[in-house]
Amino acid sequence: MSHQGGDVMRMMVRDIGWAARGACGTSDPELFFPLTQSAEHEARAKAVCERCPVLNECRAYALRAAEPEGIWGGLTVRERRGLRFPTGWRQAATG
Repeated sequence: MSHQGGDVMRMMVRDIGWAARGACGTSDPELFFPLTQSAEHEARAKAVCERCPVLNECRAYALRAAEPEGIWGGLTVRERRGLRFPTGWRQAATG
């Protein structure tokens, strides 16, 4: 991934009013949109999210918008996907 993630983050901050109050606003966007994933990097980003006054708004937005990249609301893409599509969701819908 390029710095495109950071550009998207800055654009989103302008478009989503609550995001301007986010703890991530003073952090390097690469923290939330890393070029290479690592457990340490993820933990550092989530630590910023833990102290964020708009954590719930950010998480709700990311789930609603199905954000395909980055850490939003203290959740990774995989964690958000797990909330949107819990284990067994397909079987329950067809059963």
